[in-house]
Amino acid sequence: MAKSPAKRRCRKAMVPEEPVVDAVNAEVVRVQPDATPPSRKRRRDRGSTPVSPASPRSPVKSATPPRRANGGADANGASKMANSVVTCCSPKSPRKRLFANSPQMPKWNPEDPRQIKAAKEAFHVSTAPATLLCRGEEQMRILEFCKTCIEQDRAGSLYVCGCPGTGKTLSMGRVKEFLTAWTKDVDFQSPDVLNINCTSLTVTSEIFSKILEKCHSRKINGASSPLQKLQNLFSQKKQPSCIRTTLVIVDEMDYLITKDRAVLHDLFMLTTYPFSKIILMGIANAIDLADRFLPRLESLNCKPMVVTFCAYTKDQILTILQQRLMVLGYDVFEPLALEFCARVNFDHMDAALSKAFKSPVVDTIQALPQHQQIILCALVKLLGGRKSSTTMGDLNKMYSDICRSVQFPAACTTEFSNMCKVLSDQGLLKLGQSREEKLRRVVLAINCTDVTFSLKFCDLINI
Repeated sequence: MAKSPAKRRCRKAMVPEEPVVDAVNAEVVRVQPDATPPSRKRRRDRGSTPVSPASPRSPVKSATPPRRANGGADANGASKMANSVVTCCSPKSPRKRLFANSPQMPKWNPEDPRQIKAAKEAFHVSTAPATLLCRGEEQMRILEFCKTCIEQDRAGSLYVCGCPGTGKTLSMGRVKEFLTAWTKDVDFQSPDVLNINCTSLTVTSEIFSKILEKCHSRKINGASSPLQKLQNLFSQKKQPSCIRTTLVIVDEMDYLITKDRAVLHDLFMLTTYPFSKIILMGIANAIDLADRFLPRLESLNCKPMVVTFCAYTKDQILTILQQRLMVLGYDVFEPLALEFCARVNFDHMDAALSKAFKSPVVDTIQALPQHQQIILCALVKLLGGRKSSTTMGDLNKMYSDICRSVQFPAACTTEFSNMCKVLSDQGLLKLGQSREEKLRRVVLAINCTDVTFSLKFCDLINI
């Protein structure tokens, strides 16, 4: 059935003539424009009353939600969406109140002396961390060794080596704490602990006196030296009741190395006696120290267990730096800066320190010909920090000896005198006056450390 033209015109009149704004979804609903010609549309609208966009005169408009109490209808509907954005970011929102009530972390201020002092203390080598990171495996090996000795009631020796700053001494302190707690848990007698730093010993053999005083305070007759007293004590089957297992931690063991290494060998030999009560743990920075004295100890049947503390990797250094910064509560460095610091090695630091602290004299010495460098080296060796001057004859003799040792042809006496005059003109030497050339006094006009620093890579100072 066909529809009449009047009905079609009535249906067209119900279609809105302009875009409608949906206030809920904040989007514009495009409606197909009216097909009525503009002239007829103007004539029809001239006599009618204007309709507000908010009035529900079409089915599409009736889908608009009711007004809220805190915001009326806007002229274009878009301002209502803007009001909703402002409302969610206002201070009254729960999210804003949550962030406002949370404690704020203090910010890093490089001009605050208190923060600068706190950062320096956090990074200082004397500041012991609450938790020792990246050394769990080494600590576990040392702890298990001590547990075995205590459980089996026997003596033992262990050697800990590694570069300076790798956590050897600090790890031993942690092991002592763990061992004390373990003995209490398993109901074992806790061992006595003796810490000896070899740098404080007057003579190397004094270490035996300290061990004897800790192990047995009573006077023992029939022996002349503390070492012999300890040997006799640990050879007796019937031990005095006062003797307990003693954990002897010897730090800086490098200082015990003598020409014949007798003290070092006798110290480790104490653990081989049948009734010895010593758990000896030596600590040294020299990694090759074990290779130098281990063969001899192995032949004496007192080879220690070796635990090596390797240098930290860059990832471990980054972890340690982050741990040190956690106690401050604010970010002192950017993460990329910390990662860069973890990648710095000894060569980088040496180059930086050289540029920062070396004097212009160092550049002058390093630019000298090799013969003149050898003359300065010979003069430093002759003076040795004890004398203020020497003679040209003695200097020439030392210069010739160094040239001979490095298989370098030495200059004649005349050329040697001329080179000394050149060094004097550059302000590196001072030459005195004398009738004989070989009796002229020679004084070093610069600091000895500048010469040593300048020639440290030439292997001349070590000759």
